[in-house]
Amino acid sequence: MTNITARLARHAAALCVASACVFAAMTVLEFLYFRSLSGGLSSLDLRVIGFTPDEGLEWLNALGRRGAENILVWHYLTFDLLFPALLSATLVSLILVAGNRLPRFAALSKRVQSILALGFVLPYTVTDYAQNLAVARVLADPLAANPDTLSLASGLVVAKFALGAIPLMVIAALFLAGEAKKA
Repeated sequence: MTNITARLARHAAALCVASACVFAAMTVLEFLYFRSLSGGLSSLDLRVIGFTPDEGLEWLNALGRRGAENILVWHYLTFDLLFPALLSATLVSLILVAGNRLPRFAALSKRVQSILALGFVLPYTVTDYAQNLAVARVLADPLAANPDTLSLASGLVVAKFALGAIPLMVIAALFLAGEAKKA
């Protein structure tokens, strides 16, 4: 594990570029294709503050069977299988890079640095994949789209964004502390 995370830190710039490229492709698909399938409604996993079961059903009904299959294939079975892992690797690498600018963090063993970085990122990763599974389930089986399932999916969307903000705040704090240390 330590060797892998150490390699991640060396490739932080490449991981940032790869994450940005995949994110850009997903954004283009959302705005130029998926929204046309749903009559202009945004996808469920982009609704930062969640959605009601009625809003979830409205989106599913607007998509129809063919639209749901297209989103399932072009988003959940392709980009969203890769993106959470790629973004997580990027976040871990950035935590390590920013942290190693600080003498106290750099003095920690590589194993402890890796555990800390993973500890900040893994909750986001697990939640993002759980959310993807919940939304993919209702896309694949519209009969599964009941209020309980949609409420779970909505809660996971909100949790994904909240937990994703934590490593971003850690990176920002480490970076700012490193800048203050230089001054």
